[in-house]
Amino acid sequence: MASRSTHRVVVLALDGVYPFELGIPSRVFGNAEDAEGRALYDVVVCTPDGRPVRADAGFSVAVEHGPEVLEAADTVVLPPAGPCDTEAAVKGLTGPVGAALARMRPGTRLVSFCSASFVLAAAGLLDGRPATTHWQVAEEFRRQFPRVRLDEDVLFVDDGDILTSAGVAAGVDLCLHLVRRDHGSAVANHVARRCVVPPWRDGGQAQYIERPVPEPMAATTAPTRAWALERLQEPLTLGELADHARMSLRTFTRRFRDEVGTTPGRWLTAQRIELARNLLETSDLPIDLVAHRAGFGTANSLRQHMRSVLGVSPAAYRRTFTATAA
Repeated sequence: MASRSTHRVVVLALDGVYPFELGIPSRVFGNAEDAEGRALYDVVVCTPDGRPVRADAGFSVAVEHGPEVLEAADTVVLPPAGPCDTEAAVKGLTGPVGAALARMRPGTRLVSFCSASFVLAAAGLLDGRPATTHWQVAEEFRRQFPRVRLDEDVLFVDDGDILTSAGVAAGVDLCLHLVRRDHGSAVANHVARRCVVPPWRDGGQAQYIERPVPEPMAATTAPTRAWALERLQEPLTLGELADHARMSLRTFTRRFRDEVGTTPGRWLTAQRIELARNLLETSDLPIDLVAHRAGFGTANSLRQHMRSVLGVSPAAYRRTFTATAA
């Protein structure tokens, strides 16, 4: 049973909504519980006028709520609607969709999946801000909204009160990220296990873009990534990674980027930050020791990397999640 203090997530379903993306918030947020098994989120679905909407799968979706529930939302999620019909999404803001969004309180957290970022951009909410969308419609997005700082190489973008994700399953990644941001890695990892999905996916959209010359029989960097994850506290070099994969530096770097969507160095840093976050949340180890175990060497190095990526120091991060757990 959700209490009034429970964070309310409202999913706004538009005509032509994709059923898979529509169900992501309920599945992810609905599985988030505190230590006593109490729900941490209250998830409801509404439409712009309270009436059923067509799903992009041969059936209609009947909802229990109209746009009035947006007035009490803490987070509003917009799943994509239609086959990336971006022009329709933009035009829709002049009707019930725009009126529904106008009901939100100032400061409400906004989340879009896939091409629903067009709706936020058309409303002027992404001007001057970083965002992402599905790589297939990135060119069209740039043409329509040149003031948005689009990055189609990532799975999602967190810009504080507005978050955008790439296509389809990237919505799962973004919702898990929000659970982790709100309640820590332990809760997010528990949700991921319940949903049978990885708590964190490496790389970005680059690994999913169609390539003209596939290499189905080519050697993969996956065994080397697994080997590196067991040795994050060691000062791993690009040469050592390439040697383990039995590839030249050039081949290894190219293949790694093709498979993961980022460089080996950035991937290593991301894995080390994730390990440091987990240690800060789940242990009382001194920050110097956390830095050593995560492969940053010194507390100062860890501090610089966490400030760059997360915007907070290790000590501040630990205090935040210690308070959340309490």
